[in-house]
Amino acid sequence: MIVVMNPGAKEEEVKKITDKLERMGYGVHLSTGENRTVIGVIGQRREEAAQAMEAMPEVEKVVFITRPFKLAGREFHPNDTVINIGNVSIGGPNLVIMAGPCAIENEEQLMQAAEGIKAGGASILRAGAFKPRTSPYSFQGLEKEGLEFLKEVRAKTGLLIVTEVMDQFTVEQVADCADILQVGARNMQNYFLLRELGKIRKPVLLKRGLSATIEEWLMAAEYILSGGNYEVILCERGIRTFEPYTRNTLDLSAVPLAKQLSHLPVIVDPSHGTGLSGLVPAMSKAALAAGADGLMIEVHPNPQEALSDGPQSLTPEQFQELTKDLKGVALSVGKLI
Repeated sequence: MIVVMNPGAKEEEVKKITDKLERMGYGVHLSTGENRTVIGVIGQRREEAAQAMEAMPEVEKVVFITRPFKLAGREFHPNDTVINIGNVSIGGPNLVIMAGPCAIENEEQLMQAAEGIKAGGASILRAGAFKPRTSPYSFQGLEKEGLEFLKEVRAKTGLLIVTEVMDQFTVEQVADCADILQVGARNMQNYFLLRELGKIRKPVLLKRGLSATIEEWLMAAEYILSGGNYEVILCERGIRTFEPYTRNTLDLSAVPLAKQLSHLPVIVDPSHGTGLSGLVPAMSKAALAAGADGLMIEVHPNPQEALSDGPQSLTPEQFQELTKDLKGVALSVGKLI
């Protein structure tokens, strides 16, 4: 349920309503627009709250939300959410590019990748210190040492950092290093982790699960939002289907659909979405045409020797060529690089 305040409602009027709702035992979430404030009301006895709110002169109307994702939906927050991190905005008019190796292998490899992606126009370095792998015998990442390498590279290059957090016990440790915390596809429905991420005040990049529906994806975001962290970025990274020629099937229809249903920014990972570096340029352009707010692209100084996901990684030179080609597509859909 949402409570729509009268246009131009003052701060003290909004507080009067939120205080009343909290005394009645409801959870309250605010969405403040240019002209009016919307209050999301979370609780079981919605009819009781509706009757109380409709009697308040400060309230314009009460609206029941039928979809299960209350805070992620546009009924609660009709305007696009823009997440600002330093001088980088995600969800605004600029296309945001996150790039880098799947896994941190050593400091030299990470620095080479960082310098290459910065030269290509990326503003955010993506690299995994913790790497969940299908096989327990595969490279699992450098963990704490990798986080230290990320700190050093950020200090030297000025790039923002996005890296994966594996569980609720390491959130604080990863948040100390990262500007954006990534929830991988395998952890999309790790509800203990999502609840913990709702308590922090750093952006969270939420990848779509391997076989998750759009609603399940948005409900995972709802866990984070309901905890009070409203800075969630959705990432379409391909879903598992019957097609064997690609690693996953990149569902680009998810981009406009998620943006219709939700106010959250949506980016696309064409590297995991296809598993083939030769398909990344075409699918990157298609993602922009579909309305993506950004891209996450795997870049490795020497993909043939990568310890993780080499076949889907671009070289720094290939990445730089791709970002040049993306400028025309970005302009055609009203985005800037």
